[in-house]
Order: sequence, then C-alpha cells, then structure tokens
Amino acid sequence: MDLAYLRAHPEHLPTFLTHQRIRETPVSGGDICAASRLTLDDGHSVFAKTWPERAARPVPEGFFAAEAAGLRWLREAGTVAVPEVMVALPELLALDWIDPGEPTPEAAERFGRDLAGLHRAGAPAFGAEWTGFIGSLPQDNTPAPGPWPEWFARRRLLPYLRMSVDNGALTGAEAGLVEELIDRVGELGGDEPPARIHGDLWPGNLLWGADERVWLVDPAAHGGHRETDLAQLALFGGASHLDRILAAYQEVWPLADGWRERLPLHQLHLLLVHTALFGAAYRGAVGSAARAALRGAGRATVDG
Repeated sequence: MDLAYLRAHPEHLPTFLTHQRIRETPVSGGDICAASRLTLDDGHSVFAKTWPERAARPVPEGFFAAEAAGLRWLREAGTVAVPEVMVALPELLALDWIDPGEPTPEAAERFGRDLAGLHRAGAPAFGAEWTGFIGSLPQDNTPAPGPWPEWFARRRLLPYLRMSVDNGALTGAEAGLVEELIDRVGELGGDEPPARIHGDLWPGNLLWGADERVWLVDPAAHGGHRETDLAQLALFGGASHLDRILAAYQEVWPLADGWRERLPLHQLHLLLVHTALFGAAYRGAVGSAARAALRGAGRATVDG
C-alpha cells in the first residue's frame, strides 16, 4: 500500500493492518486512544489512532468521525497548520505524519498570528453540525445562537459538573462554587459571536513541527469563544513560549476588556472534563478556578 492507493481506498487500511502488510511503530499518544506510525511502501508515513482493544467499552458511535470533521473544518480556514485526514473509519483515524521539532519563539509567534486567523474564520453558531466529543466524553454540539455566557454555562460547564458529582470527584463545596458561577456567568461579560475554535487546546494538543510550524491535533472543534482556546493553552504547565503566542495573537486581533479575568471561567470547562474522566485528582484545580472566576465576577468574599 502506497499513499496513492491509501487515498483511493482508505477503507482497506484495517485489512492491511490486520495482515501486517504495513510497518507499524507504536508512538506516544493521548490518554484515550492507541497511536502508531504507519510506514507505507513508498516511504510515506501516516499517524493512526485506534480504540484500544482492551478498553472497558466499545468505541462510541461517531467518535472518530467527529474528530475528522473537526480537523477538516479547522483546516478549511487555511491559517493554523492542521494535519490532513487520510482515513476516517468507525474504528480508526489516520492523518498525515508530522515530523516533530522543538518549540521556538519564532514558531510561537507565527502560531499566535495563525490562531487569530483561525478564530476570525468564525462559525455559523455556537456548537457544530457534527456530534461532539471531548476526550471520550460526549459534548453537546447542538447549534445555538447564544448569547455566549448562557450557552457556555449550560452546554460546557453544567454537563461535566453533573458527571463529576455523580462519580464522586467533586464534593458539595466545589459543586456549589461551580453552580454559583453558572448562575452568575453573565456578570463576567465577554459575549462575542462564535469563533472557529479547537476546543481542547491544552499544550499537549500542540505539535511543534520540524517545519517550524505549530500543528493542531486532537480537537473538540466547534463554534465557541476564542478566549477558551487561549485559556486552555495556559493549563497544565502552559504552552512553550506562551507569552510570545499571546502577544502575536493580540497584534492581529486584540482581545476584549476583561479577558484575563475570564481565563479561569474558560479553563473550568476542561478541568471539569478532567474530573468527569479521571476523578478527584483534579478537584483542587476545579475549586481554584471557580473561586478565581467568581472573583472576576465581582464577588465580595470567596471562601479559601
């Protein structure tokens, strides 16, 4: 199988893998899927993701199709580098292989400008036309006109708060803080038309390429608020050269007043996803983000 054959017959890839007709090399991936590098007969490589064989449940319906739709939608903007989708089947996803490189200030600045361009490409509504996932969890992408604060609270915070309470990851104290924030989300302002966002842009979903570009991978793409992507870049240690990314972004499309105070609100979405998926290890981060967001909303006193 060479690249031309793969493009013409993507549905044959699982058969070639089953019969070991393609060289497959495991690579480090995310927390959900198994990942490998596939080397074709013409020397071209692709990156493949599959649902682990020993997973506790089968692959959710539409899981890889949602990621493929998001990647294509982000790539259509023609700004940020996004790998081409080669194969999108119910059981696997294969993308063009990107040779990894090292983070540089120059690549960070280009990425900041490109990310602003991606966001400016916009979206017809909040949400998307395809079924949503973030990690292995469903994400409600039902298109909605907004306004953004109420949409974000009801579609991006409340569902994962409920999951996190149900699985015991959050106590009543943290849940109460998030509930208060949901009730007062409009006080933080920040309403904007929907931007074209990655939606799961923590630093691990940036691939610094050997071509001196930053590539976007593993999206939960949808029409959302551009500050969500920027806030997520600061999580879990922060992206390399984050100050350069933000400065270059601001040169292209300055952020609205109060954006720094809203960062914890935007981060809370992904932190609640983590308590829903991984449990109480992220409980403290949820509480801290909720308190910070409430301070931004002008709360007079916040416990802790």
